[in-house]
Amino acid sequence: EVQLVESGGALVQAGGSLRLSCLVSGLSGRRSSMAWFRQAPGKEREGVAYIDSLASTGYTDSVKGRFSISKDNAKNTLILQMNSLNPEDTAMYFCAAERRSLGSWFSSQVYKYWGQGTQVTVSS
Repeated sequence: EVQLVESGGALVQAGGSLRLSCLVSGLSGRRSSMAWFRQAPGKEREGVAYIDSLASTGYTDSVKGRFSISKDNAKNTLILQMNSLNPEDTAMYFCAAERRSLGSWFSSQVYKYWGQGTQVTVSS
């Protein structure tokens, strides 16, 4: 059984940093394409960052230069380092794994496995 468990969400002031983790079990994170998504109340889930099996990465425009996605292969963990946070970053953050179809890396439809999410709240 594949499980993805996020952690690291918290309440932080604007300008602060957080490091989110997604522990993967039942799946090799090293060989899987993985991504972070977020969903704010009343909004659609949006792709934030992805990392493919060759460790190539991509970011949505609003987080470029502030967020960094990486894998800790020894711990089978996906990481999202978030710096210079602002209130617009407030959302539930989800990790996703395994592309099951072609399509945009930032589309929630293409990923097979999902975690339950971790809440990030940025105060102004």
